[in-house]
Amino acid sequence: MKPRHFEPLSPTEVQQIDGASMSILENVGLRVDLKRARDSFRQAGARVDEQARSVRIPEKLVRWAIEQAPAQFAVYDADGGTRLDVGTNEVRFAGLGVLTHVLDRDTDELRLATMEDQRNHLRLVDSLPNIAATPIGVWPADIPMTTIHAEAIVAWAQNCRKPFGMGAYGAMASEDMMRMMAIAVGGREELKRRPRFFGGVSPVSPLQMAQMQLEGMFVFAEYGQPMVVGPEAMSGATAPATLAGLLAQHNAEVLAHVTLAQVIAPGTPVAYGCASTIADMATGNIATGAVESGIIVAAAAQMARNYGLPCRALAGATDAKTLDLQCMLERVAALVPAALAGVHFIVCAGTLDGITAFSEPLLVLDDELCGLILRLARGIEVNDDTIALDLIKEVGWQGHYLDQLHTAQHYRREHYLPRLLRRDSREVWEGKGSRTALDLARERVRELLAKHEPRQLDPAVEKDLQDYVAMVRRRSMDDYLAAEWEP
Repeated sequence: MKPRHFEPLSPTEVQQIDGASMSILENVGLRVDLKRARDSFRQAGARVDEQARSVRIPEKLVRWAIEQAPAQFAVYDADGGTRLDVGTNEVRFAGLGVLTHVLDRDTDELRLATMEDQRNHLRLVDSLPNIAATPIGVWPADIPMTTIHAEAIVAWAQNCRKPFGMGAYGAMASEDMMRMMAIAVGGREELKRRPRFFGGVSPVSPLQMAQMQLEGMFVFAEYGQPMVVGPEAMSGATAPATLAGLLAQHNAEVLAHVTLAQVIAPGTPVAYGCASTIADMATGNIATGAVESGIIVAAAAQMARNYGLPCRALAGATDAKTLDLQCMLERVAALVPAALAGVHFIVCAGTLDGITAFSEPLLVLDDELCGLILRLARGIEVNDDTIALDLIKEVGWQGHYLDQLHTAQHYRREHYLPRLLRRDSREVWEGKGSRTALDLARERVRELLAKHEPRQLDPAVEKDLQDYVAMVRRRSMDDYLAAEWEP
């Protein structure tokens, strides 16, 4: 029998949270800072207060929207050849976007991220077997903020074959992303037919739908790209201190955005996201590495499963400032429950310091950790071949299994074979230089970056992407502000 999901909520408790969320949506509602979104809600039957810019959503409309949203969706690699199904029993891992700092791989000094750091992030993700996709990665400080989204698409097209993603940065930037992705993959229809992009949409807790995020939602839905709705509520600060109260509010925020996505375009793929955690009440800071994060994520996976929605969650974050024991303890404490809870896509690889900093060696270590967790989540396969009763009878008490064909046939799948975790005797380990897992991770980073082969873009595609970036570079912030829709 396969192991059940880790479920911190009983079936009755899931329904209690669902009922509370429906009451919040219908009786409290959300502030919606975009007229186009309020108009869409109104036309679908929601109650809109234009003066307060608020929307109250009836349960009937929410239930309809849940039925429209697909239980699974697919994203593809850059070339459109490899399909990644989200919403199956498979657990996937990914990086995280908008990290402003980098912990230098050699000196451990914290510095501002650069465009080359972003390229290296993409190259490493491209090379690591257990990291299936990535958002933008780092937020470079050595180029204008107004061009980062466009520069990131070019860097992805040149350096990474795996699916990509970015947040909803308003109407103009989101349209840029979609047009550039279409250029990179062979046209708008090809992008819609085989999506390569995850759009990140972040509710503002408590109970707000922000203009910039909503503009991105409309654009992503128009292009048929999957979206992730991930509240970042803090228990005790922007949500109730009780985890049940946080979940009721969190759930309402997700369902409001799922509803709007289906009103815009029924059938739009939307993942139930979670980046919520607790506030550290002693300091007032967000506690990204809190053990409660793992509990919240596991409960979010239950709620997603209740609605038949794919689940994407942030798990494995840490408040550690360096690659120390705290760093690994906190990420394991959240990653394991997330994987065992059935989260389909887990993001946070390579991050530390409250998800503000990125580390290349940590990304490589996380790839190893993800491999371990995938093996844990797979459980034990039981059949006549794996029980090996005939073999046990044959070997009996007089032999061993080292020279058996059955061992050669099975051990590579049955046993996880680590790359960075050494199992040598102390004498052998010392003879090899007493290198730690972190030492080996640094070596692995250098090795992967040295041998990474960039994608060979068609010269016409390369030119079109570079021309588009050049156009974006000529803009000012006023151009973006002028392109905003009516609030």
